[in-house]
Amino acid sequence: QVQLVESGGGLVQAGGSLRLSCTSSGFTLDYYTIAWFRQVPGQERERVSCISGSGDIVYPDSVKDRFTTFRDSAKNSVDLQMNSLKPENNAVYYCAEDSVDCNSKYTRWERWGQGTSVTVSS
Repeated sequence: QVQLVESGGGLVQAGGSLRLSCTSSGFTLDYYTIAWFRQVPGQERERVSCISGSGDIVYPDSVKDRFTTFRDSAKNSVDLQMNSLKPENNAVYYCAEDSVDCNSKYTRWERWGQGTSVTVSS
């Protein structure tokens, strides 16, 4: 059973923007830590954002100042606004859920969606 669902991916020109959305019909996302990851086949998975239930937000240096994550509680979603996109951002983007804080050493990311593809043309 799919527990999280990602949407909003597509084709965008370099320098453009996309807004991805992570939703669930099975539970309320407000209570949980939600992270966005990107995956390119053959490369390591990279976390590109994390927002905890307590409001802490974490980004890696690779996307800092370009990506923003936030909650839309009315839609039961956690969104990722991606600006100034680069060809190296081409990947499948996934959201995942945990019950511990973003930088906890006990994260397990047990709930995942099926991913949404982002293609950035140069």
